[in-house]
Amino acid sequence: MTREDIQNTPVDVEHELPEGDASNDTASTQPSEVEKLKSENALYLDRLARLQAEFENFRKRSQREQQDFRDYALTDSLKQLLPILDSLDRAVKVEGISIKELRSGIELIDRQFHDVLSRLGVEPIAAQGQPFDPSLHQAIQMVETDEVPDNHVIDELQRGYRLRDRVLRAAMVRVAQNPNK
Repeated sequence: MTREDIQNTPVDVEHELPEGDASNDTASTQPSEVEKLKSENALYLDRLARLQAEFENFRKRSQREQQDFRDYALTDSLKQLLPILDSLDRAVKVEGISIKELRSGIELIDRQFHDVLSRLGVEPIAAQGQPFDPSLHQAIQMVETDEVPDNHVIDELQRGYRLRDRVLRAAMVRVAQNPNK
């Protein structure tokens, strides 16, 4: 195509690019826009660093508070147990006591201890004569017998305890097994 042909070619206005304007030079606006983006980037990075530091401080503070709670959560419970320890100390210091008086004192201390456990929400697990429940009982021995229904607890060898609905220690038991099954 020659120059004349180009000049005589009809112009497609819809697809024509606008003529460049000397005042709207993209090369001169480019650096200010880049600088603006750089400053925004620096601002966001600074915010991110601050938020990360705040979160780290929050995490450390939460861990410290949880540890303090664990360290001092038992304080009230232990304060309730101290009178029992005092009673035991007094019982040990007594001289010239009869077996009957000693037994009576130990029974009193036992009752005192169970009262404190009850106030703290600790209850014994019923075992003797109950159906065997593996979530509450730990079977130590199976005993063949017709005297007790099958899979029922014959003896409680060690009492189990629960704290509200959670088992602290399962009861150690002997369980009946009927031979004529």
